[in-house]
Amino acid sequence: MIPIQGLDHIVLRVTDTEAMLRFYCGTLGCTMEKKRDDLGLIQLRAGSALIDLVPVDGKLGLKGGAAPGKEGRNLDHFCLWIEPFDEVEIRRQLAASGVVAGPTETRFGARGDGPSIYLDDPEGNTVELKGPAPTGE
Repeated sequence: MIPIQGLDHIVLRVTDTEAMLRFYCGTLGCTMEKKRDDLGLIQLRAGSALIDLVPVDGKLGLKGGAAPGKEGRNLDHFCLWIEPFDEVEIRRQLAASGVVAGPTETRFGARGDGPSIYLDDPEGNTVELKGPAPTGE
């Protein structure tokens, strides 16, 4: 068996790099890990994982086909593990950035049931923010 430990990285093809950086760094708090202008690759730190942004007009992006859009999404959604999960503070930060988020629901993930909020990034990729199971359960 292959010993998978968790999410390493995801790669998103993007058309508006600045909007995506504002969302992932400014709104969600990711940090810049590496930037390779020669390849057209921006790697953002998201906890123990990376979110790679590949502009569709860059060297790597030109190899990937059509730009992302509702009719040709490359991804259903991805989930970011959030701990501690302070719903009030999360929603405050999202609202301050103009992000509309769905309801908080209990959903199952890699670490069990826990609170979860779905939202969309500036290019329509669905992002799930998921916390741990409430204590005492």
